[in-house]
Amino acid sequence: MKVLMMHRNDGRLGGAQVQMHRLREGLRGRGVDARVLCREVSGADAVAMPWMPAAERAIGWFTRRAGWNDIHLLSSHRVAGLPAVREADVLDLHCLHSGTFSYLALPGLSAAKPVVFTVHDMWPFTGHCHASLDCDRWKSGCGRCPYPETEPAVRRDGSAIEWRLKKRAYEASDLMWVAPSRWLAERMQESMLGGRDVRVIPHGVDPTVFRPHDKTEARKNLGISPDATVLGCVIDRADRPLKGADLLRETLGLLPAELRRNCVLLFAGHAGGFRFDGFPVPVVELGYIGDDGHKALAYSAADLLVNPSRAESFGLVVLEAMACGTPAAAFAVGGVAELIEPDATGWLARPGNPRDLAACVAAALADRDGLEKMSRACRERILRDFTLERQVDSYVEVYRDARCRWSGA
Repeated sequence: MKVLMMHRNDGRLGGAQVQMHRLREGLRGRGVDARVLCREVSGADAVAMPWMPAAERAIGWFTRRAGWNDIHLLSSHRVAGLPAVREADVLDLHCLHSGTFSYLALPGLSAAKPVVFTVHDMWPFTGHCHASLDCDRWKSGCGRCPYPETEPAVRRDGSAIEWRLKKRAYEASDLMWVAPSRWLAERMQESMLGGRDVRVIPHGVDPTVFRPHDKTEARKNLGISPDATVLGCVIDRADRPLKGADLLRETLGLLPAELRRNCVLLFAGHAGGFRFDGFPVPVVELGYIGDDGHKALAYSAADLLVNPSRAESFGLVVLEAMACGTPAAAFAVGGVAELIEPDATGWLARPGNPRDLAACVAAALADRDGLEKMSRACRERILRDFTLERQVDSYVEVYRDARCRWSGA
């Protein structure tokens, strides 16, 4: 079987790209020829999408100012004719937005090949945003957007028109839908996609890579005192408001003074424009960690992962930490509540409430025996429900079903 997986580029920045590449590697281990179809090529085996620079720049000047992202990419209508697409058995779309592909080309693409759409966030069924926060206008047509700055940001509110254009494109397309969490699948049923069959396939990790390491050795390798209380936090970009680095600062400031005295924050990710100056506890910045083995070492060094995200469709960093035997305290948003079982594999706080999250962190650190027991439960949960092997099995089945449905077999 030959599968082409679509994203803007073939790197490993951001959760969707990381997980797409893990799935690709798992598929290749199963004998599936899986490659990436993208706009920005860095790897030798990636397939480059076509461009129409002059026309797309000219049209994009107008559409972006009208608040309509990506529909200027006329070259998307040529993708179906690429030799690699003609040779593929299935296309698996992991990202269309942010200059990747015009959704107006979906009807033609799905007429040429079986297409699976792996939905990583709310963007496919909103008027522009990844995450709607407390807005539910995406259910009925968007317009009067309260958060135009939410990624992918728009200069002007064109969300009502973009919502309708997406809806028409989907109605004219034959797509199979996959979501990584029940939460996201439920939001899809409340949206313009209501009534469609949505397969829920949770992300998975390789438990031989994401595994517990000796905590003392992990801390020694990272230059951290073995006697410190270590809180971990992994954010791809700390200056993205949805990731809640500001809420993390407030949360740690609300911890009891006696806890903060011996506390260290181990932060992995790009700080971007976010500053850790004056943080309530000392911060060890590891930078962005691209190697999964090094990432597992960082998770293992922490007593507890703190995930302050305002929105999560799945919660990949929580999954990774749990695989390394590190419980998590997080806001109960999106798919995170499907990973964390309160008082069994972690703690859930009221969304956006730093005081409640601080109480969860304090409760976790006050019960060291319970934390050790929870560490074992986290690892067992991942081995049971969230392995890469299990994810690959489910995707191979979806790809086969997509081929059969498309061919009418």
